[in-house]
Amino acid sequence: MSLKNRITEDMKAAMRAKEAERLGTIRMLLAALKQKEVDERIELDDAAVVGVVDKLIKQRKDAAGQYAQAQRQDLADKELAEIKVLEAYLPQRLSAEEVAAEVAKIVAELGASGPGDMGKVMGVAKQRLAASAEMALVSQAVKQALAR
Repeated sequence: MSLKNRITEDMKAAMRAKEAERLGTIRMLLAALKQKEVDERIELDDAAVVGVVDKLIKQRKDAAGQYAQAQRQDLADKELAEIKVLEAYLPQRLSAEEVAAEVAKIVAELGASGPGDMGKVMGVAKQRLAASAEMALVSQAVKQALAR
């Protein structure tokens, strides 16, 4: 079953179980997926769905931080609850050590050295690691690898 179909089935299950918060989050996710499909005139595969989920999680983290700064813990908690629902649709993530090892392989393959090659390395790293690692962690690992 594709990830998109799993999300649709989870929405139906949330409706049956009358889980309003979870249902709202899943509907928001499906709307974002549909919007991307309409905008780009494509059918999303699992990797693209993971990309959309990542983007939504990042937005929720930013919003939760801003709400916490504004001392609106009720709204921050709502955002954090949405993050928990969305994280269920992400594949198992690589650890920082695994990301560093993959980046080291990419740097060796490309023969990259110095900060000037960061764009080249990030392009390949993004293709290989987008679905299995957080891109902020990948970027940090690339910077460290090229600083040596």
